[in-house]
Amino acid sequence: MPEVAPIVTIFGGSGFVGRYITQRMARAGWRVRVAVRRPNDALFVRPYGVVGQVEPVQANVRDDASVRRAIHGARAVINCVGILVASGRQTFPAVQSEGAARVARIVADEGVERLVQISAIGADPESESDYARTKAEGERAVMEAYPRAVILRPSIIFGVEDGFFNRFASMARWTPILPVVGPDTRFQPVFVDDVAQATAKAVVEGVEPGIYELGGPETATFRELLERMLTIIERRRWIVAIPFGLAEIQGSILDGLQRLTFGLFTNTLLTRDQVRLLAVDNVASPDRPGLPELGITPTPMDAILESYLFTYRKSGQFAKIKASAQDLRQG
Repeated sequence: MPEVAPIVTIFGGSGFVGRYITQRMARAGWRVRVAVRRPNDALFVRPYGVVGQVEPVQANVRDDASVRRAIHGARAVINCVGILVASGRQTFPAVQSEGAARVARIVADEGVERLVQISAIGADPESESDYARTKAEGERAVMEAYPRAVILRPSIIFGVEDGFFNRFASMARWTPILPVVGPDTRFQPVFVDDVAQATAKAVVEGVEPGIYELGGPETATFRELLERMLTIIERRRWIVAIPFGLAEIQGSILDGLQRLTFGLFTNTLLTRDQVRLLAVDNVASPDRPGLPELGITPTPMDAILESYLFTYRKSGQFAKIKASAQDLRQG
């Protein structure tokens, strides 16, 4: 009889990073459970594999029973769940600290062979940012419950569906000004599929347990990244630095509006916690292993960015055709 393919459960497997990991694991021949709060919203993952290979299942990292159901029978578990904005019961401690601890504890109970936790560069138990602090708390809980875990800390992640370059490119369509908090803060953007490849490698091939910091081949300031984006989309905009003090006030007002409206308004513009994050560089530590140690060559931004940012040019996908036509007329 042919050997039955092993099962991997991916919490948050339909999200930006999770969907790339799901595709990698399906191509590696694994059966994939995409564990999400709303399975009907994740049906698009099914075509990532052959019929029946990839299936969304209901699970909430805040709930023991659903987490255990999603994990039972799996050979490996990957936890991609994280939030940038707290809302309702989806708080930073509930999701990134307690949720990660719950997954790791049940993974250990169920005798799962491998666990990969997606964290973030900047995870720090002493951080003033709730995001960074709870990421660190989640890491600690994971290692306590499952010492053989692999923890991956990516820098800011870019790719077709990213929330960074797409967000500012969209803003550049409508406004002559791009407000920036922390223009001199340094980042080391990493391609989303490089993160997925590292995750799949940790599961399929097995790597040394511990923490890996994943950054791309280039380090740049926030301002430099926006200038590169503007060059690609062929637009001139004024990049305006917002002082941290003023940004904290703006973030506090917007956070307060979210509370006053009981979540009817979700602050996706600028939170006080994001301001605190932007005060700290987001680059890989030279003292931690990263993509090269995993045998992965980091993908440069220039190889990817234009492939999806071109849609923000004035003529979108027809920009180059229009330019060529003008050259012909002038000739």
